[in-house]
Amino acid sequence: MVKKIKIYNNFNINLKDKNSIILIGNFDGLHSGHQKLFKQAQKFKKKMNLRLGVITFDPIPKMFFNKKIKNYRISNFEQKISYFENFGVDFLINKSFNKKFSKITSHNFIENILCKRLKLKYIFVSNNFRFGYKREGNVKLLKNYQEKYKFKLINPKPLKKKNKIISSTLIRKLLQKGNLNIANKILKRHWSIEGIVEKGRMMGKKIGFPTCNIDIKNYIIAKIGVYAVKVKINNTGKAYKGIANLGYRPTFNQKKILLEVNLFNFSGNLYNKKLSVEFLKFIRGEKKFNGVDDLRNQIKRDLVIAKNVK
Repeated sequence: MVKKIKIYNNFNINLKDKNSIILIGNFDGLHSGHQKLFKQAQKFKKKMNLRLGVITFDPIPKMFFNKKIKNYRISNFEQKISYFENFGVDFLINKSFNKKFSKITSHNFIENILCKRLKLKYIFVSNNFRFGYKREGNVKLLKNYQEKYKFKLINPKPLKKKNKIISSTLIRKLLQKGNLNIANKILKRHWSIEGIVEKGRMMGKKIGFPTCNIDIKNYIIAKIGVYAVKVKINNTGKAYKGIANLGYRPTFNQKKILLEVNLFNFSGNLYNKKLSVEFLKFIRGEKKFNGVDDLRNQIKRDLVIAKNVK
């Protein structure tokens, strides 16, 4: 059984969580580059018999500084916690990133927060880690404080794929371009969206293909189109193969982007249920059809492809 994480919303942590190993970052998607960092931290945890904690920020700083960015996240907060738990994290500090916190200097962050309040022993960060007011702090600055405050900095070289550094930014670009297969390989799992099933216009049911409608909130918008998916129904442990349309339903003049999912071999009411939709394969882009019959025939062809995806 996976151990539950203790979650803090500030830096006032319990005594047992001080003098620990701390990883700092957004860790959006917890891709293979992040996983390398976490696996190394796990080894230190076991060797040094220390607790393992994570500092992350909400919203992601880039979303705070640019309010126009709405659809950006690879994973939501609940998914992130689940990933952390799988890597043996004992506690999480999910700090609200606001105007006041954004003005804290890098020196203040190191001295007063990391060292005096958390009393950390090891810091794990990526090579491109930046922090403090106007992103003035970096790995070099952390190194300069090691001896004074008796902590150890660990920042392994970044993972690369075809000479490109593996990053959350790279995964977002891959998803937007429809390169789902590569994105899933870098994530080391299927990219997924979690959401609550909402009441829709029932257009799918009217044409013979009932769907669950899910608001994607602030998830990154992957390439608009049709996908083969696997759907997990929360708290039941049951999973179903299916087909999904991520888009605007141009045939029906839909304005809002929506994730519509049709589950194979399922009957029942899923309204207000939480679903996890794993994206297995990009089938085709979204298009506007001349009429419902053309759309229905295309869906039948899409279903054949989706049902054969492993």
